[in-house]
Amino acid sequence: MTNDQTTAAGASVLVVDDELAARESLSELLISLGHVVLDAVANAADAEARARELKPDAVLLDVHLPGASGIEAAQAICRALPGVAIVLISGDDTIQLTDAEAEASGAVAFLIKPVPPRVLDSTIRLAVARTGALRQARQEAADLKQMLDDRKLIERAKGILMRRTGCSEPEAYRILQRSSQDRSKRMVDIAKAVLDSEPGAAPPLVS
Repeated sequence: MTNDQTTAAGASVLVVDDELAARESLSELLISLGHVVLDAVANAADAEARARELKPDAVLLDVHLPGASGIEAAQAICRALPGVAIVLISGDDTIQLTDAEAEASGAVAFLIKPVPPRVLDSTIRLAVARTGALRQARQEAADLKQMLDDRKLIERAKGILMRRTGCSEPEAYRILQRSSQDRSKRMVDIAKAVLDSEPGAAPPLVS
């Protein structure tokens, strides 16, 4: 399911607020707006535990919680589930987050209660979409880095084969390619084996 489809259909949300009335009203409002409320909890410890278990699209998280604060809960949830959208909420309209707190929390948005239904709806949907887009961008960057690293290993292995056999660069590439096909292994794994066979190479780690 794409991020657009998830946003159009509504998000799965974990509600975290220490006041029962607030948990109930926020949950009812979210459901009426087309979202799915997976659970509603009252403290940071339960928030982290349920987030790990339920893996929601978004966590609507009160800043003021008993024990650990909402900021600390947000940090813990973001470490455990970097793809979740954190939306902070508070009934204190005087509260101000420092840049460091905002960055550390991983929050995408900050709302003041009472939140108008349209604002809550659009904020949750945009938070999920933005977090999804960021997660995709990070994955694409990681994939690109892995491709470049693999290419470097293959180039080094080609150089070793050229030195050992006196073959040309295209011939060295074909040797790696044929070995990959014959052994049903990725070419980069064949390249690693060539590098590991070099005199003086560090012994491979035994898993």
